[in-house]
Parts: sequence; C-alpha cells; structure tokens
Amino acid sequence: MKFSIGDKVLLKRTGEEGHVVEIINKQMTEVEVNGTTFPVYNDELDHPYLKWFTEKKPVKKSTAPAPIPAAERIIERKPRLAKGIYLSFVPVFKTEHMEEVADYLKVYLLNELPVDIKFSYDVQINQKSIFKHEGTLHSFGNVYLNNVSYSDMNDQPRFNWKVRDLGNDKMEMAEGVLRIKPSKLFEHVNNVMLNGDPSFSYQLIADFAPKKVTPPQEAFTAPLPQPEYAATGKKITLEQPKSVLDLHIENLVKNPAALSNDEIVRKQLDSLDKYLHLAIVHRQERMIIVHGLGKGKLREDVHAVLKKTKEVRRFKNEFSALYGFGATEVWFTYK
Repeated sequence: MKFSIGDKVLLKRTGEEGHVVEIINKQMTEVEVNGTTFPVYNDELDHPYLKWFTEKKPVKKSTAPAPIPAAERIIERKPRLAKGIYLSFVPVFKTEHMEEVADYLKVYLLNELPVDIKFSYDVQINQKSIFKHEGTLHSFGNVYLNNVSYSDMNDQPRFNWKVRDLGNDKMEMAEGVLRIKPSKLFEHVNNVMLNGDPSFSYQLIADFAPKKVTPPQEAFTAPLPQPEYAATGKKITLEQPKSVLDLHIENLVKNPAALSNDEIVRKQLDSLDKYLHLAIVHRQERMIIVHGLGKGKLREDVHAVLKKTKEVRRFKNEFSALYGFGATEVWFTYK
C-alpha cells in the first residue's frame, strides 16, 4: 500500500490514527501519532477511511491521561531483532545524477527487552559533541535520536551510550562506544539498496548483568618495601608505585630524540608493565595512565595490556579537565 506525505494513516495493531511525516523507503514510513514521531513498516499501516465509515458513535474527548506513545507500548510490535538493546540506523537517500545515493542516517534506540530503561546518548566527531540526549524508554519501544549526514560518517563519529534497568537496582549499568568503519558502512548501505532492508542495527547489550557483590575484606596494610643491599654493602631503595603514570617519552628517558619509534613504544610499554606490577604488589586501588591522544595507537596498546591483567577490575577513557581524552583511569581488584 502506498502513502504520501500528509496522508492520514491507521496503525493496525493499536487502532490509533496519525499522519505521514516522511517516506523513508519502500518498506518504511515515518508517522506522527499524538506528537510522537517514529518509523513504521508499511504493512502495519492502513488508510483510516473504512474505520470512519463503520463507526456508529462519534469519538468523545477523554479526560483520561494520554496513552503511551505507540512507539513505546509493550504490545505495539513484536520484536524484529533478538533480545537486547540496539542502535538502529535508517539510511535516507536522495537522487543525484539520476542515481540514488545515501544522504544521511536516522538514528534510533531500540529496546527489545521486557524492562523499562534509562539511557544517555552522546555523538562526538573529532572529540567534539554534536548531539546529546538523555531519557527513558519503555520495554519493546524505540525512540528517534538524531540524524547524521553520510559525509560525517566518514569521520567515524563516536556513538557514546549508557543504559540501565529502571526497575532493578541490582543490575549493572552498561556503557560503551560504537564506531562504524567507512568500509563497513558502505557494506551496510549497499545491503539496504540491494536487499530492501530498511535499516541496519548494532546490538549494544543482550541483557543487563547483575552487579558483582564484593565480599567484605579484612583491613590490609601493604608492607613497606624493605631496603636491599648489593654485594658492595650499599643500600638500594626500592621504587614506590605511582598513582599517575605519564607515558610521554620525555618523562621516561633523558634523550628521546636518539630513539626510533619502535624503541619509544617498547620503552613506554615496559614502563607500563613495571608500574602496573608495583601498583598490584602494593594493592593500589586505582591508577591514572596518561597516554596522550596522537593517533590512538599507544592508547590501544595500553588497553590491550589492561584487558590481559587479571587484577584490573575495570578501566575507562573519558574526558577529564586535566588530561582531556588523553588518559585512562584504572581500578584494581584483589582476592
């Protein structure tokens, strides 16, 4: 069934009426119902004329609270994706030189879990936020977030997200960053054009995980390092751990200009291993590792080491007033 912008439409599942805002593609149409705009598959829409003619009584204005928007009602639609929470992207095309090309992407948050959630969403390009939004979303609901131009997607924007279960404080908050490589984006858009898929989605989480219960630990005082003595009888002072480790090479060696790039990276990773070990020996609770921005290679190497260190409970690389995005904060755990 074909629709045009402005047409009155009827949602088959709920019987609610709205109107067409935008034709997304051959399979999906964007409609507005009670002030809420959301995408709907065309096979879930109908023209309302038959309903109008068969109604025996006029519709009276109700003083009851406004119904939950159709896009967020539990019975509104059956899950089309596996259980979880997703970021979904709907490519919108334009005609250019007699061909259809991607113009921009409409971004939606999909909640395919039987729980209400609270979410936080922040899109950043070149470390600058271009759109932020926080809100709540009903179970099996979706919400439109923003548009991102296809040209901006070439800069691999960071889709930062956080979600938590509104009804269960015993569940951990989940967070992460989604980035789509240009080659992967091109593949997705091609599939949309060739296979008629109206959108493509990325699963953020499959389900919430319960919070880890840390058993109470007995008070522990780290022993002070004892001095060591060389064969000559001279005392050697053992080095103390650091709460802030700066891996900029000028802080590690006196003459960094004499080192090759490989030697610089090796020196930085050796220092990381050394001070991670000292922090763990002294049962340090947290540590900040300053790796700088650059091209991000050192940060990736640092994160790879942290993931392999069993005493590292968690770590995050977020903006701070002191280091910007150039530092990673680490928390340790001990049995």
